[in-house]
Amino acid sequence: MTRILVLNGPNINILGRRNPGIYGVRTLDEVNRAISEKADTLGVDVSFYQSNLEGELIDRIQQSWGNIDGIVVNPGALTHYGYSLKDALIDAAVPVIEVHLGNIHAREEWRRHSVVADIARGQIAGFGWRSYTSAIEIIAGIIEEESFL
Repeated sequence: MTRILVLNGPNINILGRRNPGIYGVRTLDEVNRAISEKADTLGVDVSFYQSNLEGELIDRIQQSWGNIDGIVVNPGALTHYGYSLKDALIDAAVPVIEVHLGNIHAREEWRRHSVVADIARGQIAGFGWRSYTSAIEIIAGIIEEESFL
């Protein structure tokens, strides 16, 4: 079975309360339930982890080595400066998709640059919780296709 780690960075734990106009009204638990439902329809196993600390995100990636086939990551503010997170994602040697609830390209200039984008297979931004469910579907397809190579 395909195993995907869904990794969330700083401030994602306060979804539902944090600027609902950008991030939506669903809590992180509600978003995770939607992801789980999508994963079930695809026959994919998902695990979830959120931390406000970059080092804890890196630890989780390293602990997952050999036990995951892909990573869907919302780095939160680490999107813009999380170089050690980027290194851990590279070292995991699995496909990565970067997600954002809001459209980072339609916000302040400093939010438009992602240090993760160039190592991710792609970026999905601006579709709220659907950014995650789309990423799960896409990464599952990538993993399945590449398992035949």
